[in-house]
Amino acid sequence: MKIKVSTKARGLIFDLDGTLSDSLPIHIATWKKIGEKYGFIFDTKIVHELTGRPTIEFAQRIKDQYNLNVDPLEIKLEKQLIFWDIAHNVKAVDELVSIVKDYHGKLPMTVGTGSSRKSAEIQLKALNLTHYFDGIVTADDVTRHKPNPDTFLECAKIMKVEPEYCQVFEDGDNGISAAQKAGMIVVDVRPFINYGEWINS
Repeated sequence: MKIKVSTKARGLIFDLDGTLSDSLPIHIATWKKIGEKYGFIFDTKIVHELTGRPTIEFAQRIKDQYNLNVDPLEIKLEKQLIFWDIAHNVKAVDELVSIVKDYHGKLPMTVGTGSSRKSAEIQLKALNLTHYFDGIVTADDVTRHKPNPDTFLECAKIMKVEPEYCQVFEDGDNGISAAQKAGMIVVDVRPFINYGEWINS
């Protein structure tokens, strides 16, 4: 069973973390390091619940859930610094990267992610994918994040493709909801993907 590009699609939009990039193990490892510093055991369910949301919302959730006496912004910045330091180890999700390469030059393509711009750029550079895309829309570029449709609607504008002709590839419930609200063709990639294990090298 393979992921298919719709014959109706005139532009392709890819989520990043967990879709193009097998980065979730790195994110979890990073949050565990934060937990070690502040004295809590990180619950990985948080990652699955908030996938697609900006890091500051993860930080606020952690502050509240573990009753921490620390500014969420400080948690966010610490997490990002750790992630940026190791994000070059990220592995590609081959099933999605093959689509990107197959359709390069045939359809316009963008990345629509809940990551910060720096996090997105580091990962795309590590995966050698930056040059395949017409643009990147990150958490820094919109005020309303997934499950709101704004991220993907901005991607459509960059590609100059009407939303109904955009196909979105997503691994998160928030992102899938965002694509549906945008009136786009959406593919939940999770059933198609064999995620690898991240090894800190």
